[in-house]
Amino acid sequence: MKLTILGCYAATPRTITNPTSQVLEIRNRMFLIDCGEGTQVQLRKHKIKFSKINHIFISHLHGDHCYGLIGLVSTFMLLNRTNDLHIYGPKGIKDIITLQLRLSNSWTTYGLFFHELESKESEVIYEDEKVLVKTIPLKHRIYTNGFLFEEKIGDRKLNVDAVQQYEIETCYYQNIKNGKDITLDDGRVIENHQLTFDPIAPKRYAFCSDTVYDESIIPNIQQTDILYHESTFLESEKALAEKTMHSTAKEAALIAQKANVGQLILGHYSTRYESILKFKEEAGTVFPNILLADDGVSFEF
Repeated sequence: MKLTILGCYAATPRTITNPTSQVLEIRNRMFLIDCGEGTQVQLRKHKIKFSKINHIFISHLHGDHCYGLIGLVSTFMLLNRTNDLHIYGPKGIKDIITLQLRLSNSWTTYGLFFHELESKESEVIYEDEKVLVKTIPLKHRIYTNGFLFEEKIGDRKLNVDAVQQYEIETCYYQNIKNGKDITLDDGRVIENHQLTFDPIAPKRYAFCSDTVYDESIIPNIQQTDILYHESTFLESEKALAEKTMHSTAKEAALIAQKANVGQLILGHYSTRYESILKFKEEAGTVFPNILLADDGVSFEF
């Protein structure tokens, strides 16, 4: 699992910082999460192939999370894209994008599909044989969702020495990896655990931005391997965080602690602060395993 932060700052883009957008690579899938202004420039800068992005997840319709979307949709067309593009986001996102396409007479030459969200309960919005994506309902000034990305359990790992010892033909290997026992020519049944190792434990990544401190999300992210949680403010501006329905670094750490997650990534910083190191210092008083998001930083798990 690889996470590339394209932008992680709140409100307006600046010459030195970008609004929210990130790319998650998981089980040979590439998902774009939020699409603030400048996202396509950041994709080019960090050499991420546009053609590999087939699914885009938009948390909410505030500009610093979606104003880059129409530009990216249009650029896909200019690049002669043929793959379908699926966009998941709050109800209204289809109107926003299609209005701009209609008024500019710039309809896409590829399939563009919108999956509009309205539920205030967690729901599965994407699933294939390797990955599952659920919403994490958040509390912000407008309808907002986080997203939980879950790997599915893979095949068991073949114990090469064991299968060679029993002289098992290669045509049976896939059945063995699928968990089946094997009957030898002499009638002996070799149980699967003697021929395989447990699969690699599946990982889970939770994206939570933007939201006020809200313990109701804890059941949805319990024991998640990696949690990205917004930390727009420090505790010194807690009153402002409550007013704007954002979180402080300490509050993000409290959510991570109570959900017993493996790793916390802080982001969505207000640009009022001179250094983002203060966010790690504050959160570190509550939760030890902290990483700081920053534009262009990649994490591999």
